[in-house]
Amino acid sequence: MSAEMRWSNGNKLLAVLSAAAAVVVLSLAGSPLVGALTTLLRLDSVEGTWYLIRAAGLVAYLLLWLSTVWGLAVASKIFDPLLHRAFTFETHEWLSLLAVGFTVLHVGALLFDRYLPFSISEVVVPFTGSYRPVWVGAGVIGMYLTLLVTVTFYLRRQIGQKTFRAIHLFSFAGYASVTVHSLFSGTDSSLLSAKLIYATSALVVLGLTLWYVHTRRVATHHPTATART
Repeated sequence: MSAEMRWSNGNKLLAVLSAAAAVVVLSLAGSPLVGALTTLLRLDSVEGTWYLIRAAGLVAYLLLWLSTVWGLAVASKIFDPLLHRAFTFETHEWLSLLAVGFTVLHVGALLFDRYLPFSISEVVVPFTGSYRPVWVGAGVIGMYLTLLVTVTFYLRRQIGQKTFRAIHLFSFAGYASVTVHSLFSGTDSSLLSAKLIYATSALVVLGLTLWYVHTRRVATHHPTATART
């Protein structure tokens, strides 16, 4: 990997971590920037905050699902006949970063919610909240697992490819935790449309996972044939 590519990747990670830090700092600081942020995002109204929390959470979930699906497709070499692998890896990385970014927005908006306010500790420490602590805690764990997997994009040389792939398996647990969180703590979970989204996305992940397992078995039992394809 070239120095230019490493610099670019480092900037991507820095941008996401900076956004996360900014949300935390602004939520704790009593600066005028807080007022500007609340006005810009309509956080000064109960309805505005509620819509922002719901929208950011749903977008974060869909991006995480898409990142998971894309990663499985890359690992199964589904895109190889159509797309260059460098492009597919880059897209997978960007989807993960976007999922983290919208997760930060979702969590940050919770800190401004006046109807059901969350504290910093409740959104960073699993199972400590008063609102559906088990399912919200599952979301917190899913957030940490997603962040862990995303950070390892930039540590592959340091930790080695074998460790990188092992850590990447946590993406399944992260996706499952976030799905459970969305299904049992989301205010839209009772809607038929939401149920269809969660059910369909989960079935797609399951189907691609089974296909990935199949391709790995074929590669293990017929390494020569796989190498030629």
